Amino acid sequence: MTLDEKLRLAKTTAMKPEWQNARLAMVLALNTTMRACEIKSLRWHDVDFLAGTVTIRKSKTEAGHRLIPLNEDALSAIRELYGRATAIGGTHTDHYVFPACENGRFDPTTFQKSWRSAWRSLRRTAGIAALRFHDPRHHAITELAESQASDATIMAIAGHVSRQMLEHYSHVRLDLKRKALDRLSTRRGNSEHKPIGYDTNYDTNQPSGEGKHNASYGKEWSGRADLNCRPLAPQASALPG
Repeated sequence: MTLDEKLRLAKTTAMKPEWQNARLAMVLALNTTMRACEIKSLRWHDVDFLAGTVTIRKSKTEAGHRLIPLNEDALSAIRELYGRATAIGGTHTDHYVFPACENGRFDPTTFQKSWRSAWRSLRRTAGIAALRFHDPRHHAITELAESQASDATIMAIAGHVSRQMLEHYSHVRLDLKRKALDRLSTRRGNSEHKPIGYDTNYDTNQPSGEGKHNASYGKEWSGRADLNCRPLAPQASALPG
């Protein structure tokens, strides 16, 4: 997603109360890299409000079992979910963070199986029809890669990441570094610019065939550093008698 799409989607999800589950799940995916199955499996005993973390105990693979710190956006979403749980009597440690809801009745002992319809509706309203719910996870990992997080850090946060995807995120980091260095280039936007490290001691535009130490272009240097910063004194023979 582009930044504009991300902001537009966040704004759209707040438009309708029936999109609450999809909205809060999306916030968690974008800020924790959790998969949909991991979000649905969360119980209140997995949430540590004091430490500001969630523990993923059920995932696609054992590598998915991990402890994830919550940033401000993710923690805000968890608090909103806890407020809803309090209202429906669903704050027992074994209750699900995303309880099942049918015909307006919540069952905190069962997890929400899907928010597919809400997700499809809100993404169309936001004008991003091709976005899958799994894409926010990839977007979050891409942003981690762009922040120069190491592969080890990404896997510690995101759990199992295939070698193919790690190579993709490595390319993201490389492209970001290349763009950063391109902004330093003195040749950017002007082929006439001299490259970084251009040596002003010698003019490379001197006529061909003349060496660096040609009398017209070269400089005589003293062994003393302070003399190299100012013109040499005239020879005594050149002074008026």
